[in-house]
Amino acid sequence: MINSKRNGNSPTSNSRLPKYGTIFRKIRMRQNEYEENSQTILRYKPRPIEELVRETRFTRKEIQYMYRGFKQECPNGIVTEQMFKEIYSHFFPQGECSNYARLIFATLDQNSDGTVNFEDFLVGLSILSRGTIDEKLRWIFSLYDINKDGKVTKDELQLVITSIYELMGKFTKPPMDETAPKQHADVVFKKFNSKQDGVITIEDFMQTCYNDESILNSMSMLDTVF
Repeated sequence: MINSKRNGNSPTSNSRLPKYGTIFRKIRMRQNEYEENSQTILRYKPRPIEELVRETRFTRKEIQYMYRGFKQECPNGIVTEQMFKEIYSHFFPQGECSNYARLIFATLDQNSDGTVNFEDFLVGLSILSRGTIDEKLRWIFSLYDINKDGKVTKDELQLVITSIYELMGKFTKPPMDETAPKQHADVVFKKFNSKQDGVITIEDFMQTCYNDESILNSMSMLDTVF
């Protein structure tokens, strides 16, 4: 599931996802359009910085620096799913990014209220860039656990893998046929579903990852997810 990034046939092997600074600028563009067409403008104020320091692995100065950038480019402090999808479309114009962006958005949206605020963004970035291996693996499992029931089915796995193929579009190397996502999902699911009970639990996922050195080595690449 994770080390697919390292395979030559992986749709993600030649991609690097956008850094947060670039996304800030895209957010501002979309928010300006959103506010022009909306009579009611929602605004969000984050919790005290001391709480954010305790909850993340960033210092006070780092949080202040990132918040200034986020606030400058995202004045109301809120990003909707539609805005997030349109932001991603600028980074992956060669493919269809809607499904993958929706999955990332849902994983960042900690309280499932349909918006991502600065705290959501900060917590996700903290986990992926400075979290422990355990924290990073749990975040990735949450991405694949689409309905958030604590288990990953083969259908969920295939949906995520398909979204990655869609994201890369015609630039996938080598070119893939329509059956590639399913074949990829079958191989990955078999690896992680060692008990052959039809689902991947968090325990299955963690154990398989910890037993695979290539997966553990790939954790250092996760700070590119934004």
